[in-house]
Amino acid sequence: MEKAAHIKEFQVKNKNILESKLFQIRGKLKRTMIKKFNSSYLIFVSFTIIVTLLVYSCKPMVKPPTRENAMERISSWSYPDFIDDMTYNDLEQSIIQSLSYLNKIPADRQFIFGEDQYDAEHMIKSLQHFLDYIQTRPSFQDLKEFIRSNYRIYRSVGRNGKGEVLYTGYYEPLLNGSLVRSEQYRYPIYTRPWDLITIDLSLFHEKFKGEKIIARYSDQTVVPYYDRSEIEADDVLEDKAEVLAWAEDPVDVFFLQIQGSGKVQLENGDVFNVHYQTTNGKPYRSIGKLLIDAEKISATDMSMQKIREYLHNHPDEIDTVLNYNPSYVFFIIEPNGPLGYINVKLTAGRSIALDRRIFPPAALAFIETEKPLVDDAGKIHSWQRFSRFALNQDTGGAIRGPGRADLFWGNGSYAEIAAGHLKHTGKLYFLVLKSTS
Repeated sequence: MEKAAHIKEFQVKNKNILESKLFQIRGKLKRTMIKKFNSSYLIFVSFTIIVTLLVYSCKPMVKPPTRENAMERISSWSYPDFIDDMTYNDLEQSIIQSLSYLNKIPADRQFIFGEDQYDAEHMIKSLQHFLDYIQTRPSFQDLKEFIRSNYRIYRSVGRNGKGEVLYTGYYEPLLNGSLVRSEQYRYPIYTRPWDLITIDLSLFHEKFKGEKIIARYSDQTVVPYYDRSEIEADDVLEDKAEVLAWAEDPVDVFFLQIQGSGKVQLENGDVFNVHYQTTNGKPYRSIGKLLIDAEKISATDMSMQKIREYLHNHPDEIDTVLNYNPSYVFFIIEPNGPLGYINVKLTAGRSIALDRRIFPPAALAFIETEKPLVDDAGKIHSWQRFSRFALNQDTGGAIRGPGRADLFWGNGSYAEIAAGHLKHTGKLYFLVLKSTS
């Protein structure tokens, strides 16, 4: 019995020792595994971070729009149908205007279309060849074959890299005015002030090539020119700028500045053209966006007409809203207006304004977007897709990048409606005669 008891005690003792050892071993293994897990986890996390950094550091940055990347040449199977909803007469006039510009510049001046370049001499040949052909009044099918055989087509990359271009419109407004200031006509249309100076910064350093500033000289130093609120509220231009005419509505003057040109009808019935001359150098800011952000007008309802309606119903807000845009435009009288940026007469429905920094001036384009259908009461009842040829003859402060285009609608009630409401997407193409070399 004693031996059996001794053996049992020994077994219990050894069992306890064994369990203790096993517990210690398990604890050590657990700590080792945790340590290894933590180490592995840290390695994994570090590896993930490194890979992520490498991926994003190697990821190409979004390139700013340039002449070289604003458009791309497309293959013939991607060509649009080249159906035009206007007459050839209008197109002829617009092409002739672009040719007048091209014939005044050096023949070797370069025009960039994506990765390709053409000189002014080739641009003239390109437009003249197209003009000669449309004067035969070809069918659209024949015209399409003519283009396919003779022209290269380039497409704007648009605002999303896939060719989507936002189209807006502008027109030539008609203002009631007077040559004499009165209680009825008391809002000035100024010409360029004598103290406004333009400084070419490239004269100071080559890194500023193409950069200019508009300023004034004050107390032996150059300072920014007055903004809209200073000009409107403080009469700072009273002895510094000539008044071309006095208007009866400050909102009319504001939208004249937005459009860039217009007509002034005097009390005796005479009408004269005023045209953009220069600005005060301040950046353009959209009062439409201001009213949308302030939830005064919804984005879907936004138009020039809605802005006018809002300001008419809230006259106490006119100064605040208009002065949100510090930019101010000065005008000259132009007998043969309206003129575009390249100083040629604009053609209603044919002239477009693009970003002058990236798109070739005077170039032949083809546009696709929408136009309003209007009833007898002047109300838009629907929108219709359309396409037509156009010429790049103008620019605008709000027209920036390859995804924006502004179509000139001319003057009159329909032009005002179309220009005020157009904010539709579409495509933008350019045509250039194939090189013989």
